[in-house]
Amino acid sequence: MVSLPKYDRLEATGRWTQSAEAAPQEVILSFGRASLVLSEVKETRFISHWSLPAMVRINPGKRPAIYAPSEETDERLEIEEETMIDAIERVHQVIAARKPHPGRLRGVLYASLAVAVLGGGGFWLPSALISHAASVAPPPTRQEIGQHLLRDLVKRTGAPCGGEAGNEALRKLAARIPGTAGIAVLPEGVSGVRWLPGGIVIMGQDLLEKYDTPEVAAGAIITAEVDAQAHDPLRRLLDWAGIGAAFRLLTTGALGSDDLTGYDSVMLDQSAPLPDSTALLAAFKTVGVSSTPYAYALDPSGEKVQPLIEADPFKGAPAPMPLLDDSQWVALQDICNTE
Repeated sequence: MVSLPKYDRLEATGRWTQSAEAAPQEVILSFGRASLVLSEVKETRFISHWSLPAMVRINPGKRPAIYAPSEETDERLEIEEETMIDAIERVHQVIAARKPHPGRLRGVLYASLAVAVLGGGGFWLPSALISHAASVAPPPTRQEIGQHLLRDLVKRTGAPCGGEAGNEALRKLAARIPGTAGIAVLPEGVSGVRWLPGGIVIMGQDLLEKYDTPEVAAGAIITAEVDAQAHDPLRRLLDWAGIGAAFRLLTTGALGSDDLTGYDSVMLDQSAPLPDSTALLAAFKTVGVSSTPYAYALDPSGEKVQPLIEADPFKGAPAPMPLLDDSQWVALQDICNTE
């Protein structure tokens, strides 16, 4: 993830076109740690998250700057504000500087890999290749894959819920939990939390509507993050997509649409298992969140989650800093009801 503190809280306006046939629409742009948030101007309703690393400049060097969220869509965004353009271009410059430069050594490595495949390494190589492909994928690639999966999910669930106050509460919640690049609340079809490659979090509105405290939603995100640390979401995806997808990721640095099609259904059917209580409690302590509300949300009797209650790092004492103030929590609870 690229962090550019100079541009924190940067906002501008732009002209967004959803498709080649659609009329342009003025939108508000919010520059984030890993994404550009598009919202409606009049109702400040969330429209979309664009991954900053994945954005493509359509007209380099010209003004207004025209971007697409990826090379696979005719969705367009025109930006005239120089500071916003500079911020986006700076992200791309940093990413380009971090990319490895292919050379003779890479060619030798790929040739050796092909020889190993052809030489009878089929018994052990698939797992090793998938593991290696996941381990060397850089953050921008992970974010691009995560954004692609989010777009696939949105086709099934509807656009992420949004609103000015609700989105601000989401940004504050995401900033509190390490590794979280952004949170999207989906209006239907999702229960709990899913952690996508690149630290993109999707959340069902059940975690906001059923409980009286944001600690439950935070606990679900923390649990998904701990599970993601132990079981890389990209590795899980590649295990499902197969060795061909892993080889493409290694050799081209990207996955195609065919590699990802259908995985949205897999994610919706899965939920993160409860990690080891020691690791989970350590994460709650790091974030500064009591584990007791989340524990009782999992099991109202408390019997199956006793370690999370008895060893709560903040048992009998307030957490060092509230997750959200009351008005932010109310805005978050209403985020899917914003018109």
